[in-house]
Amino acid sequence: MIIVLSPAKSLDYETPPHVSKHTLPEFAADSAELIDALRKLSPQDIGSLMHISDPLARLNFQRYADWSPTFGTHNSKQAMLAFNGDVYEGFDAKSLHAADLDYAQTHVRVLSGLYGLLRPLDLLQPYRLEMGTKFANARGKDLYAFWGDRITVALNAQMKKQKGARVLVNCASNEYFKSVQPKRLDAPVISPVFQDWKNGQYKIISFHAKRARGLMARFAVQHRIDEPEGLKAFENEGYTFDKKASTETSYVYRRRLGL
Repeated sequence: MIIVLSPAKSLDYETPPHVSKHTLPEFAADSAELIDALRKLSPQDIGSLMHISDPLARLNFQRYADWSPTFGTHNSKQAMLAFNGDVYEGFDAKSLHAADLDYAQTHVRVLSGLYGLLRPLDLLQPYRLEMGTKFANARGKDLYAFWGDRITVALNAQMKKQKGARVLVNCASNEYFKSVQPKRLDAPVISPVFQDWKNGQYKIISFHAKRARGLMARFAVQHRIDEPEGLKAFENEGYTFDKKASTETSYVYRRRLGL
């Protein structure tokens, strides 16, 4: 069983990693190809392409200039410790033991516009490149065309190595999961859905749902869950599995805060 997550825009390179173990991204050569193309853009081009402010555009212009095909602890940090958004506050990798991160290394993957597919301990150089960016490149009109079936093939290869159930748990956003080709996966896809009670009905509230996806991944890692049935026991921060609202491919978790 593999859980896929979206990356975060926010990055933390200030906090020292609490583990030294690290690996190298599988698609570093593809990342270098994208970097070569991105370096041709001016800060103004980057701002227009990504719809970001001038300071952010200049920051990422410099990141592309500084990016190196040589990864090391001097310029990189383990992906799961570098990402710092809502999902990763839920996952809270910095509080996990080394044994937990080792388990995550074979059961959790992060989809990335620049890196394609990352393991938790893969070294990550600072970047911003969302998967949905319409960045024309030598392989096509956007990043989905650039990555093609590479991500799906890599996921299939990883699942073949595992014991337990061969299933993909989709805790990524729609934007990022579009980089996976479900019809070519050698496994079914299960998508957890997190809903909160608001104004008389259950709704997906983005901030809460993102954090819950990270909590779900952490729960699976800490409890060494490798079968979908085990995910139904997830009850973190008030969420509980709703059997009636769920299907074989959509696991629904609901909560009512303050009630």
